[in-house]
Amino acid sequence: MTGWNLAGWDMNKGDEVEWQPWGSPGSDARARILGSGDGYYLCLIEAGAGYKGDWHEHTHVEMFYLISGRIRNQGVELEAGSGYAAAAGSVHEDFECLTPATYLSIFKL
Repeated sequence: MTGWNLAGWDMNKGDEVEWQPWGSPGSDARARILGSGDGYYLCLIEAGAGYKGDWHEHTHVEMFYLISGRIRNQGVELEAGSGYAAAAGSVHEDFECLTPATYLSIFKL
């Protein structure tokens, strides 16, 4: 016990969180949900080269930070250290890992 008020906090140590399948069935990706609150999720994702995200429309903002690897998002190639924010109402048509990649995604369901 820390003595601090932890009401409303969802903190998890990454190596204690189980990996879960990510993306369409059979995809080469997995995720750890590191925390959630007010409907938002913070996920650490590992995906193999060639992994493609499914087409979707963002009903809420989606934020992304690429820790390692190289991806293509909406036709733009991004390298480690890059990120994006997709506004509510935007359409996600293109997402592919060009190399194995590790990234953080923050989104609301």
